Amino acid sequence: MSTEIKSPTFPESVADGTIANWVKKEGEPVKQDEVIAEIETDKVVLEVVAPFDGVISKVLKPAGEIVLSAELIAEFKKESQSEILDVADSQNAPAPSTEAQQKIKPSKETKTKENGPAVKKLLKENQLDHESIEGSGKDGRITKADVVNHLDSKNNTHLSDSGETKAAIKVPRKSDGRQEERVPMSRLRSTIAQRLLSVKQETAMLTTFNEVDLKPIKDIRAKYGKDFEAEHGVKLGFMGFFVLAAVQALKKFPVVNASIDGKDIVYHGYQDVGVAVSTERGLVVPVIRDADNLRLADVEKSILDYSEKAKNGKLSISEMQGGTFTISNGGVFGSLLSTPILNAPQTAILGMHTIQDRPVVIDGEVVIRPMMYLALSYDHRLLDGKEAVAFLIAIKDQLESPEKLLLNI
Repeated sequence: MSTEIKSPTFPESVADGTIANWVKKEGEPVKQDEVIAEIETDKVVLEVVAPFDGVISKVLKPAGEIVLSAELIAEFKKESQSEILDVADSQNAPAPSTEAQQKIKPSKETKTKENGPAVKKLLKENQLDHESIEGSGKDGRITKADVVNHLDSKNNTHLSDSGETKAAIKVPRKSDGRQEERVPMSRLRSTIAQRLLSVKQETAMLTTFNEVDLKPIKDIRAKYGKDFEAEHGVKLGFMGFFVLAAVQALKKFPVVNASIDGKDIVYHGYQDVGVAVSTERGLVVPVIRDADNLRLADVEKSILDYSEKAKNGKLSISEMQGGTFTISNGGVFGSLLSTPILNAPQTAILGMHTIQDRPVVIDGEVVIRPMMYLALSYDHRLLDGKEAVAFLIAIKDQLESPEKLLLNI
């Protein structure tokens, strides 16, 4: 008797998902809790696991199809461990001899003679050996379609943002020998594109800049970094300081922590800070809840946990929902300066950048300091330039005097 395999139950904010990949195929032995399929939503990739040892008896929703919450996608047959091992052994058994088939295949010379002019031209242009192509014509003769299909199977796969291979639509080779291919966007990349375009069209986004001297924080990390890691089991990074500095600034400027809902302004009495993380599938923003109640060590642990989950595709939808303010660090990629795009419906986003030793004037003297450019993009509909500049200066002040973070002032 078969068991129904259904898609996960999606939260209210997710309408549907797309079957990104069937990790296991029909008839392939599967152990309990092994991943058998991946479903890509607008925010995350969800895994479907085997309920017990067995095999997928029938796939009802192939890769690429859209599925709803808790929709039937496959049928699963329970089998004992010994039965699974038998199936695996049979699949790994050596293939039967093809000696008889080879006897009836035309010789290399015969196939070469029977190839038409168009086939010979394609083989020559693409530097192909006709022996590597299975002919579908009479007596195994190679047709033009066989060569095209061979090229497609060889070249027309593309690793998408979601990690699976998707067929690319190849444009015919031009007369000058150049070639193009068209690959469908992953669901996550498509959603990111739509949201970014929507933000540009629906907000009055501006960006203000400043720079911060990170020598005080670097000195703290150099002096107490090892002790901090030994005590808390996590490294003392830069992002923790930025999150706490942002929290203090948000308390002083609650309008930056607010959002627009229709014709209303919603002031949030808490600071949920999103930290943008780049993954192979695209940019995700897990949220550090109630960051105003966390110590520096707690923030660093949260960042590390989210980074590992994002890397392994284990972030849940709930961990990326909400957020009242976002921090994006383009500096990890070497960005010197940028204008981050708002994470709607939030009012502002802070952009961090690479740290560079630069000459600056302090107390009338030119000294070399580790400097970072800061960028604050904000929605001018809610936030005036004066408040935006003052907010960014408040963050700068906290970072250049990190003792204020400890004193909560």
